[in-house]
Amino acid sequence: MYADTYRSPELRHEVPIGIPDAFLYAERDGAKHIAIGAMEIPRLSELGLHELHPSEEYGADELIRAGGLSYSAVRQEVAIRAVKALGITSAVVPEAFPLWLADRLRGEGVELTVDGTFFDDRRRVKTDAELAGIRRAQRAAEAGMDAARDLLRRATGNGSGLQVDGEPLTVERVKAAMSQAFAAHGTTADDFIVAPGPQGAVGHDMGSGPIGAGVPIVIDIWPRDNESFMFCDMTRTFVVGEVPEDVQRWHALTKEALDRAISEIEDGADGRAIFDGTCEIFEAAGEPTQRTKEAGKTLSDGFFHGLGHGVGLEVHEQPGMGISAKDPLRAGDVVTVEPGLYRQGYGGVRLEDLVLVTKDGAENLTQYPYDLAP
Repeated sequence: MYADTYRSPELRHEVPIGIPDAFLYAERDGAKHIAIGAMEIPRLSELGLHELHPSEEYGADELIRAGGLSYSAVRQEVAIRAVKALGITSAVVPEAFPLWLADRLRGEGVELTVDGTFFDDRRRVKTDAELAGIRRAQRAAEAGMDAARDLLRRATGNGSGLQVDGEPLTVERVKAAMSQAFAAHGTTADDFIVAPGPQGAVGHDMGSGPIGAGVPIVIDIWPRDNESFMFCDMTRTFVVGEVPEDVQRWHALTKEALDRAISEIEDGADGRAIFDGTCEIFEAAGEPTQRTKEAGKTLSDGFFHGLGHGVGLEVHEQPGMGISAKDPLRAGDVVTVEPGLYRQGYGGVRLEDLVLVTKDGAENLTQYPYDLAP
């Protein structure tokens, strides 16, 4: 791999500290090698996980003194020399492997095979440190949801919408309060969903504008732990004021599907079969699903998405629990369970918990109520 650990989940899994500049990571004969600038060596040494090679080992000083090369070009040349010095003649690389480096290495006779699944599998089962980070992120998510509920609970009608403390209640105001809660709990969220009414039925519409009474508000959040870079993911749906009858029905069906799916999660479980169980509940109630839609046509109402996905150094990673799921669940996976029902132009209901797959079943990492009333 050649990347930095802020943008590469594959590399962050192997090197669990923040390093902002790209460097070379290679495994050969069971040894884990890093070729990097000397300033990062002390922190990496503390991990005790790798064989460390400062750039000077590969002639960085001579390249700099010779002139004519930029700092970036020197780093790139060091990476080429390191691969040669390590005796690597073939390697598996992730999908985001730099094209310039692939071209150079192939030109030097090194055989490269791009295999995203290989790297996805390496980080499916979480380390203790990664799981601790997910737990911290999840507690932060719940604090953020509390901030949203507080505003929704205190909201009153103002004729055209809702207000809190004399000011209109908007998606932007809710997000600002939630972001403060995330930061206070050591997490970061670039964006997240607070989607009232029709916005809640449109995929990943992040939501915007005023919030009214009597409409479902889908809040889907995935803050990232600042220490470990691990994500969580959770969703709740709220209604301020009187709850429409169809929203009550959707919510009851969604909660039934959530409970059934979590009860079926265990080591070796078939993600597609768990998805099918959710579809059975919704189809029996007359709601469309991906199993019942016409081939070649898009589905915009009912249950139109997968049941869940892995969560870790990416908010969406393997394994999946949907119509195309193939790999069985493994003890150590962390997955979402997020059934939902929607109608375009009106809104939707979604509930989402985060679950750790164990040898004996599942541990629900989400500790939060499901009530429609905030």
